[in-house]
Amino acid sequence: MPDTSRVPGEAASSDEVIAALRAANSRLRELLAEKDEIIAGLQAQAAKVTELEARVEALAAQVKQNSKNSSKPPSSDGLAKPEPRSLRKKTGRKPGRPKGQPGATMELTDNPDRVVRHEPAACQGCGHGLVGAPQTGVERRQVTEAPEVTVTVTEHQMIERECPCCGARTKAQAPAGVTAPVQYGPRFSALAAYLWHGQFLSKERTRAALGEMLGCAPAPAVIAAAAKKIAAFTSPAIGAIIKALLACEVAHFDETGFRVAGKLAWVHSASSGRYVLHTVHARRGTEGMDAAGVLPSFAGIAVHDAWAPYDTYEGVAGHALCNAHLLRELTAVTETGSKLDVIWAEQAIDALIKLKDAAGAARQAGQAAIDPVLLAEQEKYFTSAAETGIVLNAARRGSLEKKRHALAKRMRDRADDYLRFAYDLRTPYDNNPAEQAIRMSKLRIKVSGCMRSMAGAEIFCILRSYLATAARHGISALDALTRAAQGDPWIPPIPATA
Repeated sequence: MPDTSRVPGEAASSDEVIAALRAANSRLRELLAEKDEIIAGLQAQAAKVTELEARVEALAAQVKQNSKNSSKPPSSDGLAKPEPRSLRKKTGRKPGRPKGQPGATMELTDNPDRVVRHEPAACQGCGHGLVGAPQTGVERRQVTEAPEVTVTVTEHQMIERECPCCGARTKAQAPAGVTAPVQYGPRFSALAAYLWHGQFLSKERTRAALGEMLGCAPAPAVIAAAAKKIAAFTSPAIGAIIKALLACEVAHFDETGFRVAGKLAWVHSASSGRYVLHTVHARRGTEGMDAAGVLPSFAGIAVHDAWAPYDTYEGVAGHALCNAHLLRELTAVTETGSKLDVIWAEQAIDALIKLKDAAGAARQAGQAAIDPVLLAEQEKYFTSAAETGIVLNAARRGSLEKKRHALAKRMRDRADDYLRFAYDLRTPYDNNPAEQAIRMSKLRIKVSGCMRSMAGAEIFCILRSYLATAARHGISALDALTRAAQGDPWIPPIPATA
């Protein structure tokens, strides 16, 4: 209510002025408090928006993940497979078989198993008979056919005779390996194990295949018993494989998930050249690696991905990290990062490809090393790209920035391990041989499902180690299994340097 006691034009007293100023000041404070509250709310909302934007960015990057820019297997791409994208420069070579390379067309053999002659019935000109007429030519056509196959049953009769002199009765000894009244022979057992663990049929499909091909369908338990017996006979071969791997200068290591009895187990792989070892364990880390029996005593260069447990083995001569994995991570940066992120990622990719080409050319030319000037130049590009990635993502806002920062930091801290292939030409560029070796275990699960027991999974890994190593030595799978079923397994040689 306005003050009416004061005469118009009369000056306000100092107390009144002070009271008015205090009221105005109080009102300003209220307005400032309201504004501060609004600003705090907007800041909180902005933080939530930033968080949501980061989550959207991460989800968008996750949707873009495929086998070309992540560790996802090609089978996970489904029907929406990404277009082939090579990081190499175009060479101008057309697709298909190069000129001069021999083809794969079936050729006529000079020694057919059977020859059937077909005579013309009569002259196509006048109809006269041609019996006894001179031969003027022949056209050869050959048909390669599989013979009808069936099992053969051999009965062994151990004859017992009575000595006419003393009356003692003596019975003949059964042949080696013939221990039961009725049993399957080594070739049949080897074929069953080949179809089950060599071609990844289930036991029931193995049984059905044997029944249709040979007319004899063994029970699934018989197939399992045959595989178990053969695996036991291959023990000397597995020991030789481990010794050979320990003698290698360079070996590849990898692990992959393997479903066993409805739970997740892990197949561990160690391979080098002509030797392959697969083992299965309930644990993925060092406990499973130690049980495989290679890494704890390995003194060569260990090639693997950047998974931390591998680095705990300090007895190796050095660690070489897989650049195929690194390229996929860098490719993901080029597809999901900012424009500046794309620049440093592409710079690192270009350096890796140039060093890989240089290392390949040096090996082909029989040189001991690549050009040191090129090596120093590309190493500088690689490390500077890593430093740039660290700076650009130092804030680590959101999961993608954290991932890019961790990648760039790993590249900087472990540049020697990533570029070991360029300094030591014995070292491969990637760990693809390990992934190729271990892929069979994933294919087994994909075709016929998980293993029923850990014992069955161990038999599978033993036989896969035996068969993969035999194949790399030019020994066919069926031949190797037959020899093992006979109690005389093929044993790989152990050179001084595998």
